[in-house]
Amino acid sequence: MTDWLVHLPIFPVVIPLFAGGLLILVKDSHRRLRLGIAFASILLQLLVAVQLLGVTAGARPDLWPDNIAVYLLGDWPAPFGIVAVADRLSAIMLTLSAFLGLTTLMYSTARWERAGVHFLPLFQFLLMGLNGAFLTGDLFNLFVFFEVLLAASYGLMLHGSGENRVTAGMHYIAINLVASLLLLIAIALIYGVTGTLNMADLAVRAGQLNEGDRELFEAAAAVLGIAFLIKAGAWPLNFWLAPAYSTACAPVAAVFAIMTKIGIYALVRLGSLLLPTGAPAAFGGEWMYPIGLATLMFGTIGLVAAYQTERIVAYCVIISSGTLLSALGMPGVTMTGPALFYLVNSVLATAAFFLLIEMVERTRTFGADLLAVSMELFDLDDPDAHTETQTVVGVAIPAAMAFLGLSFIACALLIAGLPPLSGFVAKFSLLSAALQTSESTPGVAAWLLMSVVLLSSLAGIIALGRTGIRLFWANETTTPRLRVSEAAPVAALILACVGLAVWAGPTLDFMNETAVSLSHPETYIQAVLNHDTVRTLGDKP
Repeated sequence: MTDWLVHLPIFPVVIPLFAGGLLILVKDSHRRLRLGIAFASILLQLLVAVQLLGVTAGARPDLWPDNIAVYLLGDWPAPFGIVAVADRLSAIMLTLSAFLGLTTLMYSTARWERAGVHFLPLFQFLLMGLNGAFLTGDLFNLFVFFEVLLAASYGLMLHGSGENRVTAGMHYIAINLVASLLLLIAIALIYGVTGTLNMADLAVRAGQLNEGDRELFEAAAAVLGIAFLIKAGAWPLNFWLAPAYSTACAPVAAVFAIMTKIGIYALVRLGSLLLPTGAPAAFGGEWMYPIGLATLMFGTIGLVAAYQTERIVAYCVIISSGTLLSALGMPGVTMTGPALFYLVNSVLATAAFFLLIEMVERTRTFGADLLAVSMELFDLDDPDAHTETQTVVGVAIPAAMAFLGLSFIACALLIAGLPPLSGFVAKFSLLSAALQTSESTPGVAAWLLMSVVLLSSLAGIIALGRTGIRLFWANETTTPRLRVSEAAPVAALILACVGLAVWAGPTLDFMNETAVSLSHPETYIQAVLNHDTVRTLGDKP
């Protein structure tokens, strides 16, 4: 009898797919049932992601001796069929996505999931696209899952209405359609040259191309890299990011914090497989390092210049993308482990900040709040409220201003990289690794990266300090009334960062082991191409 766990890698795609379809069928009047389905789906995704994290750490060597979970859809062997692959990197991203989805969904239940139509199904399809992109083992299905998550994100981006949101949403849609077109063109060229789209098989064939095919393949890989860089929010094609993220409703902007990391994930995944073959150069330091530095500088300038709080957080997302691109563009694998630690910390911190800012803005005038537009447009009625003010702000929690102030300080420390939270650990480990990239003395690239990262941290301290003074001290404020369902997700995200700081040693060790596994792609290639079908596994005694 075949162990049911062999189907585990496909669950992160199947669960939100069925949940999203079921939510479409359930009427809006059955709100508790709809929320129950949505939360059950995300909790199951988180459980599966943690299980896969254990599998990649060696929990089930009897099923996956290489500690890489492989699932052959239709029981067709690779490279002929569709394959889902969960290694350490995939499992980290799946766990991060599920945890982020759980917290943002909890926050949205206070009001945002009712401030529009089809929020819950679109949220599930967004998670399905994210999970599929992290798990897929071939380029075409990477494109498919990109389109699934982008189609869902288009609806979520416009959720809640408002002129500014619609305008920014149109720009967001247009630039992502261009990126998707480039991605499709690159995939078609790669298939025409190599005859395969399976990433493991592609890694084998790329090193066997003749000179003419190799040039065409490298051109296709360059187009593919540009498409991923657009999705990663890299300069100069990231002009859409700050307006889009700053005008999206709070839970959508928070879950979008991981969206730019999908492009970076794709660059790391394909780079780890293709670079050892000697082709192509599109995923190496020749591209990623200088573009990362330019993105980092652009984000730093935008951070200092921005006044609107939501745009400040959006520029923090750009800074995180620039830091990751420049770090991952450095030679060797020394930077990869700390970069992954920084990735997790930055996603959690910026997501918490997006949620927090929406609550902090309630201490000021409601007239400029996009929430007021959404509430009026969709005629929301809170059964627990008796006044208009209570409908907007919800049920009080004790010491609301103290919670907002302490949470703001924690988010500022995390983003600026100051002790004692995980932001400091992330940047310190990143810069320490940069100084170790050269065998003798650190090179110019390492010192340049250190200088720009420290400059961005200084800019973060200035911008966030100035913002904190303006929000809490300079202007007259009113004490907001916050729901527990709004405060709890922010607290959970910040506490997760505290946990990263407390268990920084084991976490960094796991990230460094992940980096080492990425530097040995032959294990991934063999696990995919030599994986037995389910029928064969069932025949084994």
